[in-house]
Amino acid sequence: MPIQITGSMLLQGIVSGLLAGGLYAMVALGMALIFGVMRVINIAHGTLLMLGGYTTFWLFSLYGLNPFLSLMISFPLLFLVGAILQKLFVQQVVDAPELSSLLLTFGLSIFLSNMAMVAWTADYRSVEFLTGSFLLGQIAVSKPRLVTFGFALAITWLAFLFLNVTKTGKAIRATSQHRDLAQVCGIDVRRIDLITFGLAAGLAGAGGSLVSVMFSVFPEMGQLYVFKSFLVIVLGGAGNYPGAFFGGLILGLTEGLASLFLSAQLSEVIAYVLLVIILLVRPTGLLKGRT
Repeated sequence: MPIQITGSMLLQGIVSGLLAGGLYAMVALGMALIFGVMRVINIAHGTLLMLGGYTTFWLFSLYGLNPFLSLMISFPLLFLVGAILQKLFVQQVVDAPELSSLLLTFGLSIFLSNMAMVAWTADYRSVEFLTGSFLLGQIAVSKPRLVTFGFALAITWLAFLFLNVTKTGKAIRATSQHRDLAQVCGIDVRRIDLITFGLAAGLAGAGGSLVSVMFSVFPEMGQLYVFKSFLVIVLGGAGNYPGAFFGGLILGLTEGLASLFLSAQLSEVIAYVLLVIILLVRPTGLLKGRT
């Protein structure tokens, strides 16, 4: 018997999808920054998200720190981790073929995931802080998803503000648009690489902190977000930062609507189908190249 989709169910799917999409957009922005500035495909992006999730979990478990306040620790901590990784490893493959960066960051991802497994085991851990839903008529809005969406939106807005207003942010955009010309104009591109990778790692760490409020934390948790970030970048256009935001919302909305017609497992397949369609129909993304 076919499922009858009511207006309230459709609205529920839209709301849930947009709430998830805000987090996808914030996490994917970091990956888009790295690719736009350095042409590095960072497979370790999800692992950095995982480290942010564990940072929040341990701060909450050991010290009772509010998970949302832990963002003030996870962001700068992962910024530092990202800067160290960039200085020691990633900078060596910035001008190399993209396959080199993919293999390097894949290796870093495996190493960091295994270290996390050795240190904290493969057990699933949770941050039981905010539960339940708000009822708006017939629409149930998850409390953790709503608050997480608000923080993700605020962090994304601050990142855009940084890129568009500050001198360093403008240098990052200039390097993204034309690396060699930026260097000729006096921009220290190596310093910009370091800041960009640190900023991207900080965004991933903040994403992990927010994810930990909604889902369990475990060493392999970041793999799903690597793929979704890649898909968001494809949707919005490689290196296009506003495109990453809209791509995240589109992906979340697509998943939310798909969940009305398909099982939870099959609705995940929609993301792969969407990726194939975009690559075939508009390989430059919805908003094309870089900005």
